[in-house]
Amino acid sequence: MKFIENGSVTSPKGFSASGVHCGIRKNQSKKDLALIFCEKRCTAAAMYTKNLVKGAPLTVTKNNISDGYAQAVICNSGNANTCNADGVEKAEITCAAVAKKLGISEKDVIIGSTGVIGQPINIDAILSGIDPLVDSLSDDGNAAAEGIMTTDTVKKSFAVELELNGKPVKIGGIAKGSGMINPNMATMLCFVTTDAAICSELLHEALVYAVEKSLNMVNIDGDTSTNDMMTIMASGLAENECITEKNEDYFVFAEALAALAIEIAKAVAKDGEGATKLIIARVYGCQTDECARSLALSVVSSSLVKAAMFGADANWGRVLCALGYAGQDIDVTKIDVSFVSDAGRVEVCKNGAGIPFSEELAKQVLVCDEITIDINMNDGMEYAEAYGCDLTYDYVKINGDYRT
Repeated sequence: MKFIENGSVTSPKGFSASGVHCGIRKNQSKKDLALIFCEKRCTAAAMYTKNLVKGAPLTVTKNNISDGYAQAVICNSGNANTCNADGVEKAEITCAAVAKKLGISEKDVIIGSTGVIGQPINIDAILSGIDPLVDSLSDDGNAAAEGIMTTDTVKKSFAVELELNGKPVKIGGIAKGSGMINPNMATMLCFVTTDAAICSELLHEALVYAVEKSLNMVNIDGDTSTNDMMTIMASGLAENECITEKNEDYFVFAEALAALAIEIAKAVAKDGEGATKLIIARVYGCQTDECARSLALSVVSSSLVKAAMFGADANWGRVLCALGYAGQDIDVTKIDVSFVSDAGRVEVCKNGAGIPFSEELAKQVLVCDEITIDINMNDGMEYAEAYGCDLTYDYVKINGDYRT
């Protein structure tokens, strides 16, 4: 498996995409409507937020792809279409309009929205954007990646290539996510495409596996969004033997999907609202996978750890504190902690106690824009990674005037 340079949702065979400004957002220079389309009907799967307050698009999408198939994705930014009495109706009208223009069934349309909660969505603006959206479909996925952005500062677009049955297969994805991100589907929105031939049941299982390794291991600010959604469509145009059982091809595909999702997760974390640094917590030596995952997430979720990383302060006691309240049965006298970056590695804790270290070296390590906190529990063989970012002054500023 390898990553494709400048890869996107249009890298797999059969897919095209577009993005336009339709008028939901006041800034006319920002795209606010995106479309992904496949020339043939695809097997499809999705995962959604566990927040009990859910956006109307999730309800409509869940219903539309209940048969395991889809052919298009439409998504707007600037308005979440959540907590609106007419939200489902407007989402269904949108699906019907794009389906009519594409010549497909409205039940084969995935719909997503992101933005402010509780404001009626401008359906007239969306409908006015359908024609230019469809007319501008191309093999360039950048416009679609831009169309789903809100407070994101960079577009998130990736693709990988692998081999199944001697056939080259591609998986591509775009995502948006910068704030209101916490595990339980923690990416806001992520749309993935592949030209692999795989049945919808196993496509869903592979998606669950990938999400657990990646997007459910991200924490920006502890808030689980109402609109989180990750979907995948598989065209089968790679012409590999269709994956209908958990054979070697299935596991190769699932690992490649997970690798793509992990790259997306890192990009989301690095672009956290106001963030200056990506933080990766690597926890080794646990007795169970659940324990490793819980500990890693606890560290990247700690506001005090995040603040220390912003200040390039090697305050390792905050790391141990976060491990201690993760709710796991751990032996704190066995824990080793190191901080790692491109500037080097500094060991700060051994067997649960502080050890002498160079504050100057630690500062050099922690001023880098990507920091790994290596944690060895020395109590087993299980390992997990979690992804987060530092907590800065700008996070409060961005969210203090988000609507105004």
